[in-house]
Amino acid sequence: MTEADLDTVVEVEKTAYTHPWSRKHFSDSLRSGYPAVLLLGEALPGEAVHPGRADGRVLLGYLVAMPGVDEVHLLNITVAPAQQRQGWARFMLDALVLWSRGQCAQWLWLEVRHSNAPARALYQRYGFAQVGLRRGYYPAGQRAREDAVVMSLNLVALAHTAQETTP
Repeated sequence: MTEADLDTVVEVEKTAYTHPWSRKHFSDSLRSGYPAVLLLGEALPGEAVHPGRADGRVLLGYLVAMPGVDEVHLLNITVAPAQQRQGWARFMLDALVLWSRGQCAQWLWLEVRHSNAPARALYQRYGFAQVGLRRGYYPAGQRAREDAVVMSLNLVALAHTAQETTP
Protein backbone atom coordinates (compact mmCIF):
# COMPACT_ATOMS: atom_id res chain seq x y z
CA MET A 1 0.00 0.00 0.00
CA THR A 2 1.27 3.45 -0.90
CA GLU A 3 -0.13 6.97 -0.62
CA ALA A 4 -1.25 6.60 -4.26
CA ASP A 5 -3.56 3.73 -3.22
CA LEU A 6 -5.32 5.61 -0.43
CA ASP A 7 -8.23 7.02 -2.44
CA THR A 8 -9.29 3.49 -3.38
CA VAL A 9 -8.56 2.08 0.07
CA VAL A 10 -10.58 4.80 1.82
CA GLU A 11 -13.47 4.29 -0.59
CA VAL A 12 -13.57 0.57 0.28
CA GLU A 13 -13.17 1.38 3.98
CA LYS A 14 -16.24 3.62 3.86
CA THR A 15 -18.35 0.89 2.25
CA ALA A 16 -17.18 -1.75 4.73
CA TYR A 17 -17.67 0.03 8.08
CA THR A 18 -20.05 2.38 9.85
CA HIS A 19 -17.01 3.99 11.54
CA PRO A 20 -14.23 3.68 8.96
CA TRP A 21 -10.60 4.61 9.32
CA SER A 22 -9.87 8.03 7.85
CA ARG A 23 -7.30 8.69 5.16
CA LYS A 24 -5.13 10.13 7.96
CA HIS A 25 -5.16 6.80 9.82
CA PHE A 26 -3.79 5.04 6.74
CA SER A 27 -1.37 7.82 5.89
CA ASP A 28 0.00 7.93 9.45
CA SER A 29 0.48 4.15 9.38
CA LEU A 30 2.41 4.37 6.12
CA ARG A 31 4.58 7.22 7.44
CA SER A 32 5.29 5.15 10.56
CA GLY A 33 6.58 2.34 8.35
CA TYR A 34 3.91 -0.15 9.43
CA PRO A 35 3.38 -3.07 7.08
CA ALA A 36 0.37 -2.19 4.94
CA VAL A 37 -0.47 -4.45 2.04
CA LEU A 38 -3.13 -4.72 -0.62
CA LEU A 39 -4.69 -7.90 -1.92
CA LEU A 40 -5.38 -7.35 -5.61
CA GLY A 41 -7.12 -9.53 -8.16
CA GLU A 42 -7.90 -9.45 -11.82
CA ALA A 43 -11.34 -8.34 -12.96
CA LEU A 44 -13.33 -10.99 -14.74
CA PRO A 45 -14.40 -10.19 -18.32
CA GLY A 46 -17.41 -7.87 -18.15
CA GLU A 47 -17.12 -7.45 -14.37
CA ALA A 48 -17.89 -3.94 -13.13
CA VAL A 49 -15.05 -2.97 -10.83
CA HIS A 50 -15.82 -0.49 -8.09
CA PRO A 51 -13.86 1.25 -6.90
CA GLY A 52 -11.75 1.22 -10.02
CA ARG A 53 -7.97 1.24 -10.08
CA ALA A 54 -5.91 2.77 -12.85
CA ASP A 55 -4.31 -0.63 -13.55
CA GLY A 56 -7.73 -2.30 -13.91
CA ARG A 57 -7.18 -4.69 -11.01
CA VAL A 58 -9.72 -5.26 -8.25
CA LEU A 59 -8.95 -4.31 -4.65
CA LEU A 60 -10.03 -7.45 -2.80
CA GLY A 61 -8.77 -6.33 0.59
CA TYR A 62 -5.95 -4.90 2.65
CA LEU A 63 -4.35 -5.03 6.03
CA VAL A 64 -2.26 -2.81 8.28
CA ALA A 65 -0.16 -4.20 11.13
CA MET A 66 2.17 -2.76 13.75
CA PRO A 67 5.26 -4.73 14.70
CA GLY A 68 6.49 -4.63 18.28
CA VAL A 69 8.96 -6.53 20.41
CA ASP A 70 8.17 -10.23 19.92
CA GLU A 71 4.66 -9.40 18.68
CA VAL A 72 2.61 -7.95 15.86
CA HIS A 73 -0.63 -6.04 16.34
CA LEU A 74 -3.18 -6.30 13.52
CA LEU A 75 -4.63 -2.79 13.26
CA ASN A 76 -6.95 -3.18 10.27
CA ILE A 77 -7.93 -6.07 8.03
CA THR A 78 -10.68 -5.45 5.51
CA VAL A 79 -12.16 -7.39 2.64
CA ALA A 80 -14.12 -5.30 0.14
CA PRO A 81 -17.84 -5.97 0.74
CA ALA A 82 -18.35 -7.33 -2.80
CA GLN A 83 -15.52 -9.82 -2.23
CA GLN A 84 -16.48 -11.08 1.24
CA ARG A 85 -17.13 -14.73 2.15
CA GLN A 86 -14.62 -16.03 -0.40
CA GLY A 87 -11.73 -16.79 1.94
CA TRP A 88 -9.76 -13.59 1.38
CA ALA A 89 -9.56 -12.64 5.06
CA ARG A 90 -8.10 -16.04 5.92
CA PHE A 91 -5.67 -15.70 3.00
CA MET A 92 -4.48 -12.34 4.36
CA LEU A 93 -4.22 -13.78 7.89
CA ASP A 94 -2.07 -16.62 6.53
CA ALA A 95 0.24 -14.08 4.89
CA LEU A 96 0.39 -11.97 8.05
CA VAL A 97 1.23 -14.99 10.20
CA LEU A 98 4.06 -15.99 7.84
CA TRP A 99 5.42 -12.45 7.80
CA SER A 100 5.11 -12.16 11.59
CA ARG A 101 6.98 -15.42 12.14
CA GLY A 102 9.68 -14.13 9.78
CA GLN A 103 9.99 -11.12 12.11
CA CYS A 104 10.46 -13.53 15.07
CA ALA A 105 7.13 -12.47 16.57
CA GLN A 106 5.71 -14.85 19.13
CA TRP A 107 2.23 -13.31 19.35
CA LEU A 108 -0.30 -11.74 17.02
CA TRP A 109 -2.82 -9.39 18.68
CA LEU A 110 -6.01 -7.68 17.52
CA GLU A 111 -9.15 -5.95 18.73
CA VAL A 112 -12.53 -6.57 17.14
CA ARG A 113 -15.91 -4.99 17.77
CA HIS A 114 -17.99 -7.10 20.12
CA SER A 115 -20.89 -6.84 17.64
CA ASN A 116 -18.79 -8.18 14.73
CA ALA A 117 -19.75 -11.83 15.21
CA PRO A 118 -18.59 -12.98 11.74
CA ALA A 119 -15.07 -11.59 12.30
CA ARG A 120 -14.89 -12.97 15.84
CA ALA A 121 -15.91 -16.41 14.55
CA LEU A 122 -13.26 -16.25 11.81
CA TYR A 123 -10.56 -15.35 14.32
CA GLN A 124 -11.65 -18.13 16.68
CA ARG A 125 -11.62 -20.70 13.86
CA TYR A 126 -8.15 -19.45 12.94
CA GLY A 127 -6.93 -20.11 16.49
CA PHE A 128 -7.13 -16.71 18.17
CA ALA A 129 -8.24 -16.75 21.79
CA GLN A 130 -10.22 -14.03 23.53
CA VAL A 131 -7.96 -12.62 26.25
CA GLY A 132 -9.71 -9.45 27.30
CA LEU A 133 -12.23 -6.72 26.73
CA ARG A 134 -11.63 -3.00 26.21
CA ARG A 135 -14.76 -1.22 27.41
CA GLY A 136 -15.97 1.64 25.22
CA TYR A 137 -13.06 1.24 22.78
CA TYR A 138 -14.90 1.89 19.50
CA PRO A 139 -17.18 4.77 18.55
CA ALA A 140 -20.73 3.60 17.96
CA GLY A 141 -22.51 6.80 16.97
CA GLN A 142 -24.08 9.71 18.84
CA ARG A 143 -21.77 9.58 21.87
CA ALA A 144 -22.23 5.81 22.22
CA ARG A 145 -19.24 3.49 22.52
CA GLU A 146 -18.79 -0.22 21.84
CA ASP A 147 -16.54 -2.72 23.58
CA ALA A 148 -13.60 -4.32 21.79
CA VAL A 149 -12.80 -7.98 22.23
CA VAL A 150 -9.02 -8.41 22.57
CA MET A 151 -7.73 -11.57 20.93
CA SER A 152 -4.30 -13.13 20.60
CA LEU A 153 -2.71 -15.91 18.61
CA ASN A 154 0.33 -17.74 19.95
CA LEU A 155 2.56 -18.00 16.86
CA VAL A 156 5.03 -20.34 18.56
CA ALA A 157 2.30 -22.84 19.44
CA LEU A 158 0.80 -22.44 15.96
CA ALA A 159 4.17 -23.29 14.38
CA HIS A 160 4.53 -26.41 16.56
CA THR A 161 1.00 -27.53 15.68
CA ALA A 162 1.72 -27.05 11.98
CA GLN A 163 4.94 -29.10 12.25
CA GLU A 164 3.14 -31.92 14.04
CA THR A 165 0.44 -32.18 11.38
CA THR A 166 2.81 -32.00 8.39
CA PRO A 167 3.68 -35.48 7.06
